[in-house]
Amino acid sequence: MLVPLPPAVTRAIDRAVHGRDTGPILRNTHSVSLRDVQIAARHADPRTTMRYDRARKNLDRHPNYILGAYMASHT
Repeated sequence: MLVPLPPAVTRAIDRAVHGRDTGPILRNTHSVSLRDVQIAARHADPRTTMRYDRARKNLDRHPNYILGAYMASHT
């Protein structure tokens, strides 16, 4: 399946890969705690945050969104 990528995302992939041809595209060992996400989302109850996090159809898990977030955090 082909998925169109914006040019900025393509450039970010090229920078992240650095000529490698195996392994993950984004090698990030930093994770965000549920509490931090809960505060950022302004959820009063952590169960609400967990429900959104577990959503199977959540677009935040789509590679385009992940790359967009990665690019935004490194600009």
